[in-house]
Amino acid sequence: MELRRRPKKSLRAILIMWFVLFSVAPLAFITGYSLVKYEQAIDQELSKRLLGNGREVAIILRDFEESLRANSLRHSQDKAFIFHLTSNNIPQVREIVRRWISTELLAQRIWVYNREGRLDAALYRNSEGQVERKPELERGDVFLSESFLDSFGDRTQVGLVDLQSDPDHPNSGWVELVVFTRVLSATGRLVGYLEEVISLDEAFISNLKNRTSLELVFLHPESETLVSTHKDLSLQGPDYFLSFFENNKSFFDHTLREEPYHFMLQGLKWGDSEFVVGLGASKSSARAILRNINYAFFTVVGAIIVLLIVMSLIISRILLRPLYEILDGINRTDLSKGPVDLPVTTDTEVGLLAESFSEMSKRTFESQKALKDKIKELEEANIEIRDTQAKLVHTAKMASVGQLVAGVAHELNNPIGFIYSNMTHLRDYSQKVMNLVDQLEKDPKSMAELKKKIDYDYIKKDMPKLIQSCEDGARRTRDIVLGLRNFSRLEEAQLKEVDIHEGLDNTLRLLTGEIKNRIQIEKNYGSLPLVLCYPSQLNQVFMNILSNAAQAIEGSGTIWIDTEAPDGESIKITIRDSGRGMSKATVEKIFDPFFTTKSMGRGTGLGLSISYGIIQKHGGDIHVESEPGKGTEFVIILPIKAVSK
Repeated sequence: MELRRRPKKSLRAILIMWFVLFSVAPLAFITGYSLVKYEQAIDQELSKRLLGNGREVAIILRDFEESLRANSLRHSQDKAFIFHLTSNNIPQVREIVRRWISTELLAQRIWVYNREGRLDAALYRNSEGQVERKPELERGDVFLSESFLDSFGDRTQVGLVDLQSDPDHPNSGWVELVVFTRVLSATGRLVGYLEEVISLDEAFISNLKNRTSLELVFLHPESETLVSTHKDLSLQGPDYFLSFFENNKSFFDHTLREEPYHFMLQGLKWGDSEFVVGLGASKSSARAILRNINYAFFTVVGAIIVLLIVMSLIISRILLRPLYEILDGINRTDLSKGPVDLPVTTDTEVGLLAESFSEMSKRTFESQKALKDKIKELEEANIEIRDTQAKLVHTAKMASVGQLVAGVAHELNNPIGFIYSNMTHLRDYSQKVMNLVDQLEKDPKSMAELKKKIDYDYIKKDMPKLIQSCEDGARRTRDIVLGLRNFSRLEEAQLKEVDIHEGLDNTLRLLTGEIKNRIQIEKNYGSLPLVLCYPSQLNQVFMNILSNAAQAIEGSGTIWIDTEAPDGESIKITIRDSGRGMSKATVEKIFDPFFTTKSMGRGTGLGLSISYGIIQKHGGDIHVESEPGKGTEFVIILPIKAVSK
């Protein structure tokens, strides 16, 4: 018994692998899952912060709108203002507007239009808090469009949002929150329009940025101007942000100068205008915290992995050392010389394993010894079986030969009997003719009397018939001998291409004595190619099947023989009889050796078994179908190019 030694490192590697799999893998999964969840939590926290600041911006703008609408409505009802505007006293109108801008500090710009929509007064507060005019706009060239005036309808006020950019500084701009108010006289007659504006300039937006610690973006869907707290945001253009807003992506990430930001877009409404405010929170601090956490996590996990590997190495060495000692002991022992006896050095399970292996080795050695004795006995029995089988096959062949000889002897007896019986008459006729010739030499004149005496006319008439009968008998004898020789084909012990129909016909000739005058042969031969086979062996198969078919027919009957080549690679031979048939149980045993339904002395039970072996040897197949009272059908399938097995 030879054992292959397994490398120690493979067992240790397997142990380490499982140890790491069930310890490090869950830890790594928990670590990765925690980091992902922490990053998601940071994004959620930033989103909440942006939502809160968005609500704060919305509240500021709503307060601006309410206050500006209230102030503008109050200004439009100022009686002095209405009087001077109605009287077209524009200098006094400017003074009143100057006072409003100087004292109230809400609107950065107030423009006054007459009833036709022409701009008459344009005042604003500059960056230093001083109120100034724009006389270049008060020259009668600025008008409110008719479509805008028509948009008032029955309303008193209209709110608009306008985004402005500085031509000298393309990346700078501001947001104007505008309220237009109709000025009506005491009688309700339209006398003009007030345009009051809160300007969210760079200072206001920067202050809001510092207050919220966010980057801000203002944009209008119908404007190409973008106002932001960061000039890189202005470079993106409104379409970039509007693409997110229109696709319902309120939250998205954007990078400004390699710094990640989490942005939120919020739609707001000012009067009749809708615009979008974007708020962006930096993720740098959160990312820094996340990097520190990642570093801490990976450091801890790495330390744990190293510790686990070291522990697994130590544990594997402790656990596997006794097993290696057992393997070394087994490898040093040659089981073919005797059982293995391993030393037991411990009382643990390893010691029990060594003791059990020694016991198993002893039983295995004894089993091998007993098995060798059994194999020797089986070999001797196999030799006896082969000898017996050869004798039985020879007996079956001799039985078939005996049956064949009996049939041939019966067939030869008839023509030989004809010849033998005719020879007596021929001898008598020839003697009489010879005597006639001798008498004629002595007395030619007595020819007529002598012919009459020996009945010469009858002899002359009967002798050709006797000779013809002898010739027929001799020819019949010659045909029987030739058929027997073709059937046996003793000179053809090798594979040869033959005509299957010729083999069937030769077999039928030899069975003539058994089938003539009571069994009709119906042949339906198809077009068959020459078949490569052992002719004498196939003729033996045909003889067994046809002989059994003839014996199965009691009295008169019919045997049908059909041949065909169904697929071009094999041939099919069907032999069917109208005999008594067989039961299902008999059909199942028909090819078993020594199984026979014939009476004692008439069969050995080996004919069909040998036939089955011959067909299998040719690489073919044979099967039988039969029912009691309906006859039996044998189907033989043979390859055209038989391969001997």
